Amino acid sequence: MNYYKRAIRSSMAKSVFIYKAFVALSFVAGISIDTLAQGRKEIDFNQGWLFKKGAKDYEKGVSFSLEEWKEVTVPHTYNSEDMQLGKDFYTGDGFYHKEFTVADSLKEKRLFLRFEGVGSVAQVYVNGRFLGEHKGSYSAFAFEITHSVNYGEKNTILVKTNNEARKDVLPVNHFLFPIYGGIYRPVSLIITNKVNIKVTDHASPGIFIRQKDISDKQATISVKAKLENKEIASKSVSLRIEVKDAKGKSIKVIEEPLAIRPQGVTVGEQEFTVKNPHLWQGVEDPYLYTLTTSLEDGDRVLDAVTQFLGIRSVEIKPGKGVFLNGKAYPMHGVTRHQDRWGYGNALSRSQHLEDMLLIKEIGATTIRLAHYQQAEDMYSIADSLGFLIWAEIPFVNTYTSEEAANAKQQMTELVRQNSNHPSIYIWGIHNEVYSKTEDEYVAVLSRELNDIAKTNDPDRPTVAVSGYGEMWRPANLSTDVQGMNRYYGWYEGKIDDLEQWVEGLEEAYPEHIVMLAEYGADGNMDQGAEKLPGSRNPVNGKFFPENYQTETHIQQWAIIEDHPYITASYLWNMFEFAVPMWNRGGVNARNLKGLVTFDRKRKKDSFYWYKANWNPEPMIHLANSRDNKRTEANTTVQLFTNLSSVELIVNGQKITKELSGVNKHHKKFEVMLQKGNNLIMAEGQDDAGKVISDKMEWVLD
Repeated sequence: MNYYKRAIRSSMAKSVFIYKAFVALSFVAGISIDTLAQGRKEIDFNQGWLFKKGAKDYEKGVSFSLEEWKEVTVPHTYNSEDMQLGKDFYTGDGFYHKEFTVADSLKEKRLFLRFEGVGSVAQVYVNGRFLGEHKGSYSAFAFEITHSVNYGEKNTILVKTNNEARKDVLPVNHFLFPIYGGIYRPVSLIITNKVNIKVTDHASPGIFIRQKDISDKQATISVKAKLENKEIASKSVSLRIEVKDAKGKSIKVIEEPLAIRPQGVTVGEQEFTVKNPHLWQGVEDPYLYTLTTSLEDGDRVLDAVTQFLGIRSVEIKPGKGVFLNGKAYPMHGVTRHQDRWGYGNALSRSQHLEDMLLIKEIGATTIRLAHYQQAEDMYSIADSLGFLIWAEIPFVNTYTSEEAANAKQQMTELVRQNSNHPSIYIWGIHNEVYSKTEDEYVAVLSRELNDIAKTNDPDRPTVAVSGYGEMWRPANLSTDVQGMNRYYGWYEGKIDDLEQWVEGLEEAYPEHIVMLAEYGADGNMDQGAEKLPGSRNPVNGKFFPENYQTETHIQQWAIIEDHPYITASYLWNMFEFAVPMWNRGGVNARNLKGLVTFDRKRKKDSFYWYKANWNPEPMIHLANSRDNKRTEANTTVQLFTNLSSVELIVNGQKITKELSGVNKHHKKFEVMLQKGNNLIMAEGQDDAGKVISDKMEWVLD
C-alpha cells in the first residue's frame, strides 16, 4: 500500500506537469516535429474539409450529390447524435472533400496522407485517382500521394467513408457498441525526402524498439529501422540513434554507416546499453526518455523519427500477479470505451486527457482499452501517467467466418503501430467468440492471431477473453493469459458467486494465469431502491437502481482483493457508453455499467467505493445520497473512506452502533431516522489533522 500511496500522491501533485508533458508529446508526434528533424514535416490536415452524407440507395441513384456540402473540422463523425438515441441511426456513405495546394518546391520530396482512424471503410481519391481502400475503423493507415498531386496547383482529395456492418470487417455488427462513421480521428500530411524512414508499413512509425536484460544497473535496447530510397542509386548514410533523458540531456549516441538500396526496404539495426537507467515504474514514476532515430548525410538530416522510451520489464507470475521491474504491481483495473454524449467518438486530445485524469482520480493502475485499438493520444497519455495498458482488436461478440483476413490485418496494425509504447503490456486477441471444437474457425483463427502478435512483438504476452467461467472452452488457451468475463449477480447467479468461481479455478488450474476481464452491473443514477430488488431483468428490464450496482462492486472487489489468483481485474466500465440496439434500465441506447455518466459530469457511488480502496488521497463518501426518500425509520447508512477512523452523526447525535463492512474501507452504521428531514454527516481526520467530511439529507415519510 505504501507503494501506491507514494504513486498517487506524487502523480496527483504533478497534474499540471503531466498535462504539459502530454502537450509536449503531442508536438513531438505532430506538426512541430520539423523542429526535431530537418528532413520530415508532419502537417495538420484537419481543417477545411467539406462533408455531405450519402444515401442508402447510393448504388441506384446519386440525387444526394446535388445536396450542399457543409464545412467541418476533423475529427468528425456523422453519427454524433443518432447512434446515441436509439436504433434509428444512419449507416452508409459519408463523403469528405478538401482542396489543398502543393508547392513546386516539393517536387523532389515524398508526400503521404496518414489517417489515424476512419469509420469504418475508407476509399481515398486524389485528383480523381483512386489510391486505395482501408477496412477497419480503429487503426491508422497511410497512402503515398507523391505521384498523384499537381505541383504548384490546387489538388482535391475525396474520402468516401462507410460505417455499415460488414461480414468481412471487424466488428461485424453494431450490437455491443456502435460503429460511428466518418473521419473521426486526426489526419496529417507527412513530407519526407526521397531517402526516408518508411511511412507505409501499416502506418507504423517505421521504428521498432525492443528491450532486454532490464535492471537498475543496465538495460539493453535494440532499434530496428525500416528505410526506403527512391533515388536512382544507393545512398550511403549514417544511421544515428540518440537517447535523451527527461530534461533533454543527451545520454547515448551511436552511429554507423549504412547503404540504402534503391529497391525494396533496407533494414537498419543497432543495439546498445544504457547504464544505470531511470526505470519506468508505472504510476509511481512514469519516467520517459526520448529516442530519436535519424538518417544523416554529413551535416544534413534526411529523416528522423522521435519516440518516447520507457525502460521497463513486465512479468506475469501465475497466482502471484504482475511484476514491474521485479516489483509486485497492484493491478487496479478499469475498462474504457471511447465515445461520449454529444460527440460520438470524434474526441479531442483534451477529452482523451480528461478521461485519463478521471481514471487517475479513481486510483486505477491499469486499463483495458476495449474492444478495439484506441486513439494514439490514449497510449501516449498512458505512457506519461504510468498506466499499464491492455490493447486489443475488435474481434468481439460474434463471427461470420468472413472476417479472418481483416482480423489479421487489424492485429498486425495494432502491434506495429503501438509496440513502442511502454504502457502497453499485453495484446488482446478476441472477446467472447467461441468454437465447439479446437479445430473450428474461431479457435484456429485465434491461434493465427496469437502468432501474428508474437511474430511482430515476441516480448509481450497475449490474452483472449471468454464470457464463460470454464477453462476448458475450445476457444480458450490459445494465448499466454486467459481472460474471463464474469457478471455474477447480473446476467447469472448471485453477487457472491464470484468467490466460488475463483476458488474452483484456484484448485483445478493452479498454474494458469487468469484475469477477470469484466465484471459489474448496470446502475441508473436517477433510480434508487431503499431495499435491493430481489429479482432483475438485465436484458429487458427498465429498473436498474444505482444501489444494486454499488452493492455488486462492494462485494466483488472484496472477493477480488482476497484472491491473488486473479492476476488482474477490470471493472466494466469506467464510463457509460452508447449501445444503439439496447433499451434497458430506463435509458435508451445506453450501457449503464459505467461508474461515470456518459457526459462525464456525474460520478456514481461505485466510483467513490473504488477511490476509497485504490486512491490514498484522504476522502469520505456517504453512499445513497440520491436515494433520499425513505420509508423505514430503522435503517443502515454506509460510507466509503480511506481514513483510519470516522464518526457518523445523525441529527446531531453520534452513532455508536457500527456494523461489519466487507473491508476497512467500508463502514456501515445502524441508525434510527426521525420523521421528516434527517441530516447525516460523516467526518474524520487525515494524517495532518485536517478534517475530512461529507453530508447528505434523507427524508423519512
